[in-house]
Amino acid sequence: MRFPIRFSPLFIAVAATMAPGAQAADDSTQQGFVEGSSLNLNARNYYMNRNRHQHTDDNIEWGQGFLGKFESGFTAGSVGVGVDVHGMLGLKLDGGGGTDGSSILPVSDGNGKAPGSFSTAGGALKLRGFDTELKAGDLFLTNPVIAGGESRMLPQTFRGVSLTNHSFDGFLIEGGQVSFTKPYNQSGHKRIGTSYGTLPEGDESQHLNWAGVAWSGLPGLTSSLYAAELKDIWNQYYYDLDYTYAVNDLVSLNPGLHFYHTQDTGDALLGNIDNNTYSLHFTVGVGHHSVTAAYQRVNGNTPFDYISQGDSIYLDNSQQYSDFNGPNERSWKLKYAYDFAVLGLPGLTSALSYSRGELDLTKVDPDSRGYASWYSAEGKNAKHWERDIDLKYVVQSGQAKDLAVRLQWATNRGANGYGALDQDTDEYRVIIDYPINVF
Repeated sequence: MRFPIRFSPLFIAVAATMAPGAQAADDSTQQGFVEGSSLNLNARNYYMNRNRHQHTDDNIEWGQGFLGKFESGFTAGSVGVGVDVHGMLGLKLDGGGGTDGSSILPVSDGNGKAPGSFSTAGGALKLRGFDTELKAGDLFLTNPVIAGGESRMLPQTFRGVSLTNHSFDGFLIEGGQVSFTKPYNQSGHKRIGTSYGTLPEGDESQHLNWAGVAWSGLPGLTSSLYAAELKDIWNQYYYDLDYTYAVNDLVSLNPGLHFYHTQDTGDALLGNIDNNTYSLHFTVGVGHHSVTAAYQRVNGNTPFDYISQGDSIYLDNSQQYSDFNGPNERSWKLKYAYDFAVLGLPGLTSALSYSRGELDLTKVDPDSRGYASWYSAEGKNAKHWERDIDLKYVVQSGQAKDLAVRLQWATNRGANGYGALDQDTDEYRVIIDYPINVF
């Protein structure tokens, strides 16, 4: 199934937001450039330990990151002007001598040691008028087809133009084009690549265009539709539908669907792509307990792919270590979550999940331009499973209010030819966030 489409260099789309968001936008405009400004800081301490069982060296890194974000209000008038500025600093606390490469710190130099520090700064000019906001410069983006990675010590950003509109209650219009990304473990910018495909040497995509429409016009019901073009690589389309129904004050039901279609476009730098991937989930919430069952399916002889380092994989079985998105992969997940507030421990939450997937790697084209490494003659019934434990505590009051400590543990094991893709791995993460709202 193929859906040809052409994108203009910059295009607009619609994505949903609640009506109060539109009012907030109006208030920000009225507050003025200085009166509507804010400065927020976040100090993130991040430790990651990847123990690869079939490898002589583990990936162990520990760092301290600092992120500062200043956002101005808008000048008075029918068209207001403002600026957003940010700065980032990453410090190495440990990593190197064969233990680097976890993706917390920059890629090591020739001696196997990551640099002691790395930093970056950026900004964006913004204009607002008639419920529409235009930004040009360095952007923080979050949507199903282009979401900057937030799961490491420092966030990923993009350089380009974005446009949003709040003219209609329950709707937000957005779209744009970006040409460069600042990866979360580097200082400089580079062209946007993909997470699972290998581009031929010397080839790269020049930009990514995106557009979307989402809606939340009824209580508990949300839906969105997005499209993106990673030039000369793929066109990608996304749809979701999510509904939360409160049976009573204690019990809630939450079914949901996520669907992606990806197809090659232009020069097809990664080769032929024709991929339909979807996930279904159903969650039952009872008081402070919730149980989720999810099923995910990849229909295609290439993996479901998304932009490098990004979080733009809005699929239910994307876990801490594995995305369960291999060629022709079927996977299911069972997850249990608990909120300890009922025991007098507000701010303490936990989750435990088990996921299992099966792939057919024999159907992958061994001569594919971008995905040949996924082929395995022994991988017709390749299997793997993952167990995830997540424990998080957020301080609720006092001097350390909003300080968050998160502990994560993932175990991934494979069999039946899965070793051609990855090794048995245990991964531990300790993440401490201390956000400060200066003004």
